Amino acid sequence: MKDVLTELLDRIHNRREKNLLIAVDGRCASGKTTLASVLQEKTGCTVLHMDDFFLRPGQRTEQRMREPGGNVDYERFLEEVMLPLSRGEAFSYHAYDCGKKALSSAVHVAPGAVTVVEGSYSCHPVLWDYYHLHMFLSIEKEEQLRRIRRRNGEEAAGRFRDLWIPLEERYFTAYKIEERCELLITPEGISGG
Repeated sequence: MKDVLTELLDRIHNRREKNLLIAVDGRCASGKTTLASVLQEKTGCTVLHMDDFFLRPGQRTEQRMREPGGNVDYERFLEEVMLPLSRGEAFSYHAYDCGKKALSSAVHVAPGAVTVVEGSYSCHPVLWDYYHLHMFLSIEKEEQLRRIRRRNGEEAAGRFRDLWIPLEERYFTAYKIEERCELLITPEGISGG
């Protein structure tokens, strides 16, 4: 991971955009949150999490859940986060707390030179054009399930296997997310330009 991180930091530092906005999308348990945390530690970047924008129970209609990438509130993310972020403005949003099934108190954000949006669905087509750099993290299925079991337990792993992973894969396939991202990061390294 150290060589991957060094290469990734070089690529970020060589970008010329002011207020660089980076999407870190990819398969669950592939290391998106860990990578974003390390980037934050090394660069001081702002990190935002797509998990904070899962649909609230009342939004989970049958029609919405059939939509590729529809199980995240990308409309709210666009309005509350992406639009002010793209203008370089401070903003606030309310994270969805899955345990409480409610929105949390306001999270206030002052954008910095680099902002990383991490999580599955961060490259949703509605959000795609706002980013300067798109990364996709991938992992082999066996390792993915092993990590999920370790992180979430056996019962949750079944829910991931039967529900969340198929929803992610449908989104990745429908919008060709992995193919469109400039950088593909796997345990073996980085590819792409």
